[in-house]
Amino acid sequence: MSRQLYRNARVFTADSRRWAEAFVVDGERIAYVGDAATAGRIAGDDAETVDLGGATVLPGFVDGHAHVVGTGEAAQQVDLWGADSVEEIQRRISEWASAHPDEPRIRAQGWAHGAFGGAQPHRAMLDAVVADRPVYAQAYDYHSIWLNTAALAEVGIDAATEAPEGGRIHADAEGPTGLVDETAMHRLVWPFLDGAVTPEDLDRFLASALSSYRELGITASTEMALDEGDLTAMRGAEERGELTARIVAHWRVQPTGDTAQNLAQVERARSLAETHRSPWLRVTGIKVLVDGTVDGCTAALGAPYADGSTAEPVWSLDELAPVVIAADAAGLQVAMHAIGDEAIRIAIGAVEAAIAANGPAERRHRIEHLEVVTPDEIARLAALGITASMQPVHSDPAIQENWRSMLGDARVDRGFPWPEMTQAGARLVFGTDSPTSPQAPLPNMFVAATRRSALDPSLEPNVPAFALPLLEAVEHATRDAAWACRAEHEYGRIAAGLLADFVVLDRDIFAADPEELLETTIVRTVVGGRTVYAR
Repeated sequence: MSRQLYRNARVFTADSRRWAEAFVVDGERIAYVGDAATAGRIAGDDAETVDLGGATVLPGFVDGHAHVVGTGEAAQQVDLWGADSVEEIQRRISEWASAHPDEPRIRAQGWAHGAFGGAQPHRAMLDAVVADRPVYAQAYDYHSIWLNTAALAEVGIDAATEAPEGGRIHADAEGPTGLVDETAMHRLVWPFLDGAVTPEDLDRFLASALSSYRELGITASTEMALDEGDLTAMRGAEERGELTARIVAHWRVQPTGDTAQNLAQVERARSLAETHRSPWLRVTGIKVLVDGTVDGCTAALGAPYADGSTAEPVWSLDELAPVVIAADAAGLQVAMHAIGDEAIRIAIGAVEAAIAANGPAERRHRIEHLEVVTPDEIARLAALGITASMQPVHSDPAIQENWRSMLGDARVDRGFPWPEMTQAGARLVFGTDSPTSPQAPLPNMFVAATRRSALDPSLEPNVPAFALPLLEAVEHATRDAAWACRAEHEYGRIAAGLLADFVVLDRDIFAADPEELLETTIVRTVVGGRTVYAR
């Protein structure tokens, strides 16, 4: 690969010196970043010169929390994002079913709890538009799934089916309603659907996700629920030279009720971490779900929901601590989904237990989402060096009505408090959690910088005091996201010695009105010095 001089640019480096006007790429890595004259001398007369015409350059986006293969899979399904009523959901599913008469079952994703006007999804709503084929509609947060009558029969859920601990099968006088939450979904529905997916399907889903990553400027992603099928697809793509985004993965650990079985899953992650350590695919740790979501009233809170209900955590501290201690001892990172304040306390307690058991070490454990969190918990996690991994798109006002109504009190005005994390001294990382949200980074940055809706910018902002300067938001989505997965010496900044992973924009987002973030496009994506996308 030849040496390249990129000049005539406004380069945001996300490094200690934030701005530069030129940089030199030598092979896969960056040789120099700074002024144009010095860059020209270092590049030499034989370098390929790329005049960027004054364009803005950023480090490649690093999605701090994603489900890579799932993102590609969701792109093949009925898109229910933005459907604000049962009628609109039914219309989209009906149209897709008519256009795909030979598909044995219908998969959909993206419905929001607020679309039901205070009611809950029911199988009869799906039966009304598709009764002759199974329909599986995944909620936007991937913590609930909605089945029609044919799908319930296909997976074998009936009135006698018991939900596993941490899950729920909703029912009425006539039996299961078709709504299945949390571990009941994980163990009763997803295994059946996964069994219907072929290795070729997984390859196709991964290729779809990588294609969108190239176009959107995502050069690395943090996979948050790695399993055997996804790993096989990723390994195959790596061997064929088809990975165009770097993947750092957390192995999913499911609660079994048996400590030995739980620890066996940690051991599997340790073994994978030893085997998969390439610049393109690396296993770095484990992922556990400590609770559910506010929208589904399954997040574990210290005070009841507006209707007086409470939700138990998926993992108690006594169950979780041995898992975190074992992973920590093995040098693995631990990522813990914890949305409610009670779940966050459990996650913090598990890290405390690991430090007490294993002693001093360099740790980068993480808590994912942190939507309902108190100042006390923020101070505790910062003191322990726990990374706050959060997703601006989850605070989009267009999807907040149900979230706020489920809490119904002062907690709604403390939702998603990003600045408090950094003020307390914690590392803050931004991602999208795609496919629970759209994976495009620039709309994510719009929400972070404005607290307004990327889906409907006319809406009032959601607690605007928690907005961040755009420069900081981009750093959380590049530099800090790389640091959080132990990749800060490889990518996340435009700096000498790092891999040449960067994107070129069609405008200067830092000088434009915030709304232009929703219109900005990527004109070039470069990974390891190679242009993988050019508009």
